Amino acid sequence: MACRASFELAQAGHPGLDGFRRLTRDLYIAAGDVAFWQGAFRDPAEPELDDVGGRIAAPERIAVDLLYGDHLGSQRVISRFLLRPLEDGMWLATVGRHWNVDRPDPR
Repeated sequence: MACRASFELAQAGHPGLDGFRRLTRDLYIAAGDVAFWQGAFRDPAEPELDDVGGRIAAPERIAVDLLYGDHLGSQRVISRFLLRPLEDGMWLATVGRHWNVDRPDPR
């Protein structure tokens, strides 16, 4: 996971692979199935913690880049999720972009 708090990054290219951290839990999701994803800052020294926490409290838009692949660790894809606060205190999550890592991008 690489959390990018600035909304301007929603239109930027994906971050380099070295900017991602391994999650503590692997999730297997069968093709065509419904699933969930969750992430957390567990180390209070994380450099993005204060920025993202402030954006949640404000509330302001947040972009999250998620790197994932198949169960063999291949077919890696980076997906950019955009989190937008709603007036009722809820958040709307959408996927804005996908990038192939191990094969040519279709665009």
